[in-house]
Amino acid sequence: MTNSWRYPVLGDRHRALGSKLEDWNGMPTAWTYSTDLSHHHAAIRTKAGLMDVSGLKKVHLVGAHASAVLDYLTTRDVSKITPGRSAYACFLNEAGKFIDDGILYRTGPNSWFVVHGSGAGHQALSSAVTGRNVAMLFDDDLLDLSLQGPLAVDYLEKHVPGIRELKYFHHIQTTLFKKPVMISRTGYTGERGYEIFCKSEDAGLIWDTILAEGVAMGIIPCAFTALDWLRTESYLLFYPYDNSEMYPFAHEAHGDTLWELGLDFTVSPGKTGFRGAEEHCRLKGKERFKIFGVLLEGGEAADPGDPLFADDKQIGVITCPMVSSLTGKSMAIARLDVAFAVQGRNISVDRKSGSVNAITHMLPFDDPKKTKRLAAG
Repeated sequence: MTNSWRYPVLGDRHRALGSKLEDWNGMPTAWTYSTDLSHHHAAIRTKAGLMDVSGLKKVHLVGAHASAVLDYLTTRDVSKITPGRSAYACFLNEAGKFIDDGILYRTGPNSWFVVHGSGAGHQALSSAVTGRNVAMLFDDDLLDLSLQGPLAVDYLEKHVPGIRELKYFHHIQTTLFKKPVMISRTGYTGERGYEIFCKSEDAGLIWDTILAEGVAMGIIPCAFTALDWLRTESYLLFYPYDNSEMYPFAHEAHGDTLWELGLDFTVSPGKTGFRGAEEHCRLKGKERFKIFGVLLEGGEAADPGDPLFADDKQIGVITCPMVSSLTGKSMAIARLDVAFAVQGRNISVDRKSGSVNAITHMLPFDDPKKTKRLAAG
């Protein structure tokens, strides 16, 4: 944890579950527990699991220029995001390349709450607010407890009136166990789930109570690495692990376009003038690779960085592999040459244990129509 500078409020609870609390994003994080990750995956897909994802960075922007700052720095038309709603957005640099992503929560007319990952979003926000009528507060007193899975709503409705009516990418200010919280219908699993933002002093009570009351429903604590299994099935990228920062091109600076990552949908229709917009538009059709899926023969997982071949030529690299605890299928997210980013191409994976046959496969593997995330009632 040599790089950790943030305090893990629930650290003792994670250690009791077998975690060594390894660093992520400056936060000691429960990457694993002593329990099997396959059980965590199955719980979230079939019942529900509770995760501490407080390593995400959380920032409040308040002031008359808050909306203008976000409108310039991100790909979303923030005027369409009304209080109580949120949107997934990307941050680009001047070269039109991806540097971070996050969720923009509008909490009032001139107030926003931004939750982002380990990229350069924080630096971009810090620079953009300088000299503007907006205050920026990094809030590490606010924890993010993520309750994900089909039974999450069944549990929460016992305590939060109206939670069933909360739509995808909407949020409410409410109470849970008589403690103030903001609950958002968002998550990083591909399931119907909820993020519970609470004060650090209340986090232990909320964590303990959910796990104690939820045991009869099969709700269990889940480690951070379980997200890799879930995101692989659900086409959810994780910076920098799917990016050129991890898999660089020779003689090129780091950075991927939204066209290459499949994140161009985050640009609101007709939006121009955001940072990197001109280069983003210019780079359409100039993709060097595409993010795509790979389905391997057999029941063993590949490794991150395993090269992909076709006709003795390397045509890609695996970034995030897994074997489903429910289907037994071996699958992966990959960076593929554009010509191979189509359904059903025969390729091979060059694993340490030997070559394995595979086929290219459209993403997501699980719930392609997002019926679980969008479910009503």
